[in-house]
Amino acid sequence: MRRVSVDPRPNWQKRVEEFGLFYHTLRGEPYWDESAYYQFTEYEVERLYEATTALHKMCLDLVQDVIDKRLFGLFMIPQEFEQYIIRSWENDEPSVYGRFDLAYDGAGPPKLLEYNADTPTGLVEASVAQWMWLKDVDERGNQFNSIHEELIEAWKEVLKRDSGPIHFAAMTELDTPEDYITAEYMRDVAIQAGAKTTFIDVAEIGYDRPRKVFVDNTGFPIHRCFKLYPWEWMVREEFGPHLGTAPTRWVEPPWKMILSCKSILPLLYERHPDSPFLLPASFDPLTDGSYVKKPVHAREGANIEVVMGGRLVQSTDGPYQGGPYVYQALAPQMKPHDGRYPVIGSWVVNGVACGMGIREDDSLVTRNTSRFVPHQMVG
Repeated sequence: MRRVSVDPRPNWQKRVEEFGLFYHTLRGEPYWDESAYYQFTEYEVERLYEATTALHKMCLDLVQDVIDKRLFGLFMIPQEFEQYIIRSWENDEPSVYGRFDLAYDGAGPPKLLEYNADTPTGLVEASVAQWMWLKDVDERGNQFNSIHEELIEAWKEVLKRDSGPIHFAAMTELDTPEDYITAEYMRDVAIQAGAKTTFIDVAEIGYDRPRKVFVDNTGFPIHRCFKLYPWEWMVREEFGPHLGTAPTRWVEPPWKMILSCKSILPLLYERHPDSPFLLPASFDPLTDGSYVKKPVHAREGANIEVVMGGRLVQSTDGPYQGGPYVYQALAPQMKPHDGRYPVIGSWVVNGVACGMGIREDDSLVTRNTSRFVPHQMVG
């Protein structure tokens, strides 16, 4: 694994915009950065595939364990939603996608930093934009990337359960362009799978009390909905109490409330202390060494504290003060490449490890402004 500096394509802004990546520049700085790429050998990609596959299985086993032992309180799940989660798990409600964030340097084994199991973004960048970059710079080049094809297969699996229409919900393009483009991309692959779809602003989802159904802005019942809106927010909305009784089916499903919470980190380590892919983690403060303190529901690198050798070296602000927190050992694989710290976003689609995207920052904390850098596989 190495970072290679290259010249960006002369028309790179136009090229990525062709595939929906209109947010390629943030605050005057590139978010999409093709002035470099990461090069991986086949062996290194196989290690990432192995780690992602193993972590995915561990996480599914953990859902069953949490349900069996009724550990919902560790995940800040309101009691009235426990049976809703159990039903969705026992009914095998389908999951389309998720993203494991991994520390990896090409030497030691990949280490899990966290699992974006509910509303992961960076999808258009990983699935489409970096693939088209590769074809432009090296037509015969290879990449660990079958995300697009697996997404189509995932939606085909959803449609096998029922062929009803699917709503795709996110905030509007003006509010959150990345969320909007991600939802529209998901809608596109669902259409390719054969689905009948429509887009709706998540704020326009309504609840029809007489009919006891969720409806769109035309009053049409929402049969199934892909929502780029976190479960921990949904259950606390005014309409939250109706989620468990309305017939709407959601993607991602309710059982992902468990895996989208960082409380999985100590529980996974407790159950698999010898796994090469896990870092020591605890609900209690780590008293020595180097570690990261994370709120269980924080997003985009907010409210993180990094401690090295017992000294606070970095902290981030955000809206998640007050905890609860988990404490995770700092990954020894978090090493700078040309002054940047890369994090591998390893995608699981339809239960298959199928590709990666790389975000890098000049600090140890990856945030929503951290740059996306493409990759190539050699050998």
